[in-house]
Amino acid sequence: MQIQYSRWRDDSETAEQQLQRLLGLFTYVLIQLNADAEETLDMIDQLNILGDMTMDEYIELLKAQGMLKDNENGKLEPTQKALKKIRSDALNEIFRNLKKSDMGLHETPYNGSGVERLPETRDYVFGDQSSNIDITQTMSNALLRESELDRFNLHEDDIKVYETEHLTNCATVLMIDISHSMILYGEDRITPAKQVALALTELITTKFPKDKLEVILFGDEARRVDKGDIPFIQVGPFHTNTRDGLRMARQLLKRTKGMNKQIFMITDGKPSAMFEDNGRLYKNSFGLDPRIINKTLDEAVACRREGITISTFMIARNQYLVNFIEELTRANNGRAFFSGLDNLGETIFVDYINNRKKKFR
Repeated sequence: MQIQYSRWRDDSETAEQQLQRLLGLFTYVLIQLNADAEETLDMIDQLNILGDMTMDEYIELLKAQGMLKDNENGKLEPTQKALKKIRSDALNEIFRNLKKSDMGLHETPYNGSGVERLPETRDYVFGDQSSNIDITQTMSNALLRESELDRFNLHEDDIKVYETEHLTNCATVLMIDISHSMILYGEDRITPAKQVALALTELITTKFPKDKLEVILFGDEARRVDKGDIPFIQVGPFHTNTRDGLRMARQLLKRTKGMNKQIFMITDGKPSAMFEDNGRLYKNSFGLDPRIINKTLDEAVACRREGITISTFMIARNQYLVNFIEELTRANNGRAFFSGLDNLGETIFVDYINNRKKKFR
């Protein structure tokens, strides 16, 4: 039998790399089509990017990998494993270009009763964990005081312990604008927003399991959604009721005790709607309506008084939005970031990590 070997190329894929590329292709298109599996497969078929693999073979591969299943109506739908991969892929994509120094694990610049050792040491205080004792420094202190080994005696003053980092917990509400402008003029702004939400969910679930995360969508009104529903988020023919979103976020954060509290708001438009006292939705899409703006700023001030920091990530730069966000940031003593669609995820996650290095009083 004669065996032929093709020439090796440095861009050749291994079987594992090819598998991951095919699985990643499915999840990438899936998030843009609101987790509709059948529409996703139709799109991939139209793009003709599977090479020698047929669509039937691709479907069987996805099923074998636990990414796809038939529901009770005989239609294809993504599995929980597929939704998990969407989150992890989003997290990996956002962190891919971040510097190592940007990463963190909830450290603060304050020493405390954490679990991560620092190189610095201090005198022992009653109640310190014995596992944090610096044995070398402690023994050296004892020997310097009494050089003869047969007279060795350890005093409390000899004991040195390692400093530890104080690790913080945080409650975060992520607000996502689902007003019509998020897909206006053919520009897709909702997909990057969903990728950020998915990545943040994965980050907190895997790295910070004691943290709390809530997700709120705001259009004509605000509504809370489960983290598992993020891939299914859709934009509607809505105005932008920022006030209702902030109010709901503040109410959710009131329930958390003894934690840092913050709101991340991703938006591309100025507030253009609010509920009046009688429950009627008041709308005005032209300019900055003083009634809407003032009521929204009242919520920002209420957040500040309750120790809630608002970080706004703008994915558009129209002057009305910029003017409003500057006012909101001043009212809340918060932060504002002018982000493009390409670096939205990078910006929001660098700030999320760095925010844990600040001490909230």
